[in-house]
Amino acid sequence: MSNFSLNHIALSVKDVNTSIDFYQKVFQFKEIKNTASDSKTRWLLLGEGKELHLIPRPDDEIKTSKAVHFALSTLDINQFIKHLIALKIEYSDWRDTPNKDYIRKDGIIQVYFKDPDDYWIEVNNTI
Repeated sequence: MSNFSLNHIALSVKDVNTSIDFYQKVFQFKEIKNTASDSKTRWLLLGEGKELHLIPRPDDEIKTSKAVHFALSTLDINQFIKHLIALKIEYSDWRDTPNKDYIRKDGIIQVYFKDPDDYWIEVNNTI
């Protein structure tokens, strides 16, 4: 069987402009051209050729739980937490303790927060 690698993450969003603003404000992701179609779907570059596709679906009901999330890693988790605080974005540990990080058994530090459509995002320091 062939090897696989992650290409992109696609999320249905209520307001694509609000979502673009959020992801650029929080992560400074660069917007790239949607080369697939002339739709209102907008793409952001996550890095290393990976993309986040934000698909406008204003009438869709979006339901998630913390168990359904995607995770990004950073070299400086403490600086990122300060960034979340400055942006007034509430975060929690895995157990939903507000404004607290979580240290896993393997020593990795992680925080969780939601985007404007209530998708859970984990940021950790596994790099």
